[in-house]
Amino acid sequence: MPKYIYNARDIAAYFKYFSVPSYLEVSYMQYVFNIGTPVIAAPLCKDFEKFKTDVYRELYYLWAMGFEDEKSDIANMTAGGDLAIICDQECINLESYMKLIALHLIFTKSLPYVNLNFTGMPLSLGIDCDFSIFESNVVKCIDALHLESKDMFGKEFDLNNGVPDELLKISLTSSFKQEILKGTDFRESLRKEQKDKMSEFREKSLKVFGSIPHGKRKDKIVNISPNPAMRRSLGERANRSTTSKNQPKGTPLQDIRHKDGK
Repeated sequence: MPKYIYNARDIAAYFKYFSVPSYLEVSYMQYVFNIGTPVIAAPLCKDFEKFKTDVYRELYYLWAMGFEDEKSDIANMTAGGDLAIICDQECINLESYMKLIALHLIFTKSLPYVNLNFTGMPLSLGIDCDFSIFESNVVKCIDALHLESKDMFGKEFDLNNGVPDELLKISLTSSFKQEILKGTDFRESLRKEQKDKMSEFREKSLKVFGSIPHGKRKDKIVNISPNPAMRRSLGERANRSTTSKNQPKGTPLQDIRHKDGK
């Protein structure tokens, strides 16, 4: 069976479904664009700016359809009249959902697998067909999306024998991981990039607004204690404040001293 490659709407739907922050969208696009044809269709690999424009166009379409997060109706990923590519037409929602799962595994190298129970999916995805047809379509998705299934003990589970009513570990195949998931985790590199930017902003703000001289370590805490003259001044202010609090309102201080004989 031919392996599936993703289009602009698939990438846009992933952004919406998994609530990718808008300021990270271009970084995610750049990541899959750099991987190229193992993940995205060849026409999208020619020009990054065109690819980015296509994804933003699909983002607007999904937004208009109300496809916003993981609570969205998976059926809104497809436009009316779209044909299923992997599955039978009655299981197109399964195809859409499994594409999101596979993309999530591609974008998150640190996530080795996801736990799925396929038995309850027909109801949650709005699929109305014979269960045996659904089972055969699960196998089609697993094969086309470079996925493999294991039971909860880590042993390979052949879905050709049927879909069990239990959780299965769904992960990318080892060969596909070696092909596309190279170097550090993509999201880890993004977090490091954001951390570096925040450190840079902190350095700049300290130079502009901070009292620590430029060129000094910004993380060093400087303890400033008042000199003896300042301490005496502070003590005198405290004494005056205490005296004035004990003094009745409107009574001059010298009159109180005169009455006490002092």
